[in-house]
Amino acid sequence: MDHQVTRRRPVRFGLVGAGPWAQAVHAPAIVAHPDTELVAVWARRPAAAGELADTHGARVADDPAALFASVDAVAFAVPPDVQADLAGAAAQAGRHLVLDKPIGASVAEAERLAGAVGDAGVASLVFLTSRYAPAVTEWITAAAASRWAAGTATWVGGALLSGPYSHSPWRHSRGAVVDIGPHVFDLLEAGLGPVADVVGATRGEHDVWQVLFAHESGARSAATLSIGLPVEPTVIDLSLYGTTGRLPLPESRASSVDCYRNLLDELVGMIDAGRTEHPLDVWRGLRLHRLIERVEGLAVP
Repeated sequence: MDHQVTRRRPVRFGLVGAGPWAQAVHAPAIVAHPDTELVAVWARRPAAAGELADTHGARVADDPAALFASVDAVAFAVPPDVQADLAGAAAQAGRHLVLDKPIGASVAEAERLAGAVGDAGVASLVFLTSRYAPAVTEWITAAAASRWAAGTATWVGGALLSGPYSHSPWRHSRGAVVDIGPHVFDLLEAGLGPVADVVGATRGEHDVWQVLFAHESGARSAATLSIGLPVEPTVIDLSLYGTTGRLPLPESRASSVDCYRNLLDELVGMIDAGRTEHPLDVWRGLRLHRLIERVEGLAVP
């Protein structure tokens, strides 16, 4: 017989950040989920925090410590250099975490954050959006049923040129490999197994990155990334190739809010069961950050 956990109240969330991603995805999903509630918001811009909090019936926290003291879990929608230290402090306060990617501005920051999460024994999930889409989960299952020789990935668009993220300093300085690289590299590893070596990497004009991986399975993969080209709509394509043919990543019908709702299902389940390990936890974020830094170290103009 299955036994369901009876929770006396929803998981109380604090939200750090009040920018476009927090407005469009984090806050609406937390408010709509039956097992979570948005209690407090803190942002570096108090006016933005106040507007977001008022929209969703939450309060504005005076500072991060006050927010951590009033919640069970904290979601982060801030730049990586802001997230790492604040998320580490939230973990030390015993709060469960929803992290954005990349989880820090450097491998050293990501390692400190992962260490803090491990020491605190809290649950953590990184919001690698498509990984919480049912169609992608099914694709990963199908990929595991065969052996693949190669993979290709293309993600090309103009997020740096216009739109809500075009004024993001960290995206401009480090480009696609840090912004969309975590999504692409994660999916290539999900389909082909862990990367053993970064064979080559270049960054050219218009933030065009080309990366070649060798996987532990013996497979090879190649990725072309850019968020600096006027391509509309953004081109996203990923396929695996082997003796059984081609396995393309399906186009997901799940919205970012749908995926976030599925993330919340996972996190609530972890909290109820007292589990802290998950395939997409902070350690996955650290793994991807180490991979990104290896790519950046090889890239030449």
